[in-house]
Amino acid sequence: MRLLTGLRDADRSLVKRGAAGIPPRVGKVLSAVEESAESTKLWWGAAAAMAWLGGWRGRKAAVAGLGALALAQVVSNGLCKQLADRPRPPKEWFPHDEVDDRPDSSSFPSGHTAAAVAFAAAVAPTWPAAGAACAVPTAAVALERVQSGAHYPSDVAAGTAIGLASAWLTRRAPHLLLRRQLPS
Repeated sequence: MRLLTGLRDADRSLVKRGAAGIPPRVGKVLSAVEESAESTKLWWGAAAAMAWLGGWRGRKAAVAGLGALALAQVVSNGLCKQLADRPRPPKEWFPHDEVDDRPDSSSFPSGHTAAAVAFAAAVAPTWPAAGAACAVPTAAVALERVQSGAHYPSDVAAGTAIGLASAWLTRRAPHLLLRRQLPS
């Protein structure tokens, strides 16, 4: 019980410091990146660019990224948010008006972060340069979710874990299925 109280206190402290510690100009950039990632637009655009510019490797990376993104969305938004009923951080903790424009759904986990991490982590093994390029907006999305007041850091950490697991499963599932179907 004491550990949970400590984690909850750390979560609250990090939210308050993050909201107050990010300069307004940086906050505007983070908001612009998050807006482009809303409804996974950024990742669909990245997948289209990879498929168009990257040849076979780009198409393979795009399919892996979108598959992992879809799985992460189902797990985070379709399952976890339905099971967890965590309220968003209190509005009074935030010195900006962005906090007025946040969803009513459960705060736990961050679906934006899950989708972003899943996409970037699934792309990276096939096309490392594209994965590295995707890591920059992925980090911005994760930071923005806390800075804007939409999530606690633990929500973002859980979204990150879901994204990484989704990327791993998406990349491993064909191998696991083939191994299971082939005779010993």
